[in-house]
Amino acid sequence: MREFAQSIGKKNFFTFGEVWKEDDESIINEYHGRNTVTDDNTIVGVDAVLDFPIFKRVRDIVRAQRPPADLASYYDYRREAQKQVTSSHGDSGRLFVTFLDNHDLPERLYFQDPADPAKWDDQFTLALTLLYTLIGVPCLYYGSEQGLKGHSPPGQAAREYAREALWGKPGAFDKNHAFYKIIRKLSDVRNAEPALRYGRQYFRDLSGDGVTFGASPFPGGVVAFSRILNDREVVVVANPSTTGPANGGATEDVFLTVDQTLHAVGAGWKVLFSNVGGAVLPDATSVTGGRTVMKVHLRKMEAQILVPV
Repeated sequence: MREFAQSIGKKNFFTFGEVWKEDDESIINEYHGRNTVTDDNTIVGVDAVLDFPIFKRVRDIVRAQRPPADLASYYDYRREAQKQVTSSHGDSGRLFVTFLDNHDLPERLYFQDPADPAKWDDQFTLALTLLYTLIGVPCLYYGSEQGLKGHSPPGQAAREYAREALWGKPGAFDKNHAFYKIIRKLSDVRNAEPALRYGRQYFRDLSGDGVTFGASPFPGGVVAFSRILNDREVVVVANPSTTGPANGGATEDVFLTVDQTLHAVGAGWKVLFSNVGGAVLPDATSVTGGRTVMKVHLRKMEAQILVPV
C-alpha cells in the first residue's frame, strides 16, 4: 500500500497498527521499521505501533496509582532496545503512537463525579498534556475533546461504555468545550515547538529539598522530563497529586535538573502552557548540589510546559 501511494505521488502515507505484547520491546520491534519480515520474507512492517506499555503507565500515573519512576525506567529500557533500530533515541518518536483511551476498554480515563462534575477535569487535562508532549505521535480517541465519560458499572467490563455515540446528535461537536480548547492549545504548542515532535527525551531528577535527587518513587509524585532538539530544551512537569502539596502550602515546590550546557546560572524560564491556567512562574536557573536546576511551583493536578526566556 505504501509503495502504491508513493507511485501516485502521495508521500505522506502514515500507517500504524496494534501490537499487543506486554512490555517486550524485542517483540514490538518486529512489527515496525525495516527488519519486519515473515518466515517467507514478506515485508509486513508498519510505520509505527500503538504504544501500549506507555499507555498503561501514563493512565496509572495521572491517577496517582503508579510512581513516575516506573515510567522513567521503562523509557530507559526502551532506549537500549531501540539502539539497533534508530540512529538517535529522538527518532523513536516516529515509531510509536501514544494514546490515553480506546474502544476496547471498559471505561474512559476521564471520570466525572455527579456530586462535583468538575472535580477531575484537571486530572484529565494533565493526562492530555503528557499525551501531547511525551515522545511519540499522539492519537486522540474520539469524544475526548467533548468530555465523554463512559464507565462500565461496578463488576462489569463491557466495552460499549467506552463507545458512546457522539455524531448525529444536534450540537454534539462543541468547539467551546473546555477540553476542546485545551487540546487546541496543546496542538498549537506542539506545532510551535519542534522539540516536542522530534526532540530527544530525558526524564529529569527531582528534589524537594535541593539535596536528594531522583525520579519520584511514589504514586502521586511529580513527573518531569525534557525534550531537546539541537540547542532547544522544553521542560514538562506534572503533579498528579489529588490531595495538594505535602507541606500544606499552595504549591508543590520542587527542584529539577536541566541541561547545564544549554542554560547559564540566572537564566530565566516561562510557562508556555498550564492546564489549570494562572501558573506560578518558575525560579531562574541556579546551581544546587552541583546540579544546574530550576525550581518549579505546581498546584495539585497541574501540568506545565516551560521554555527558556
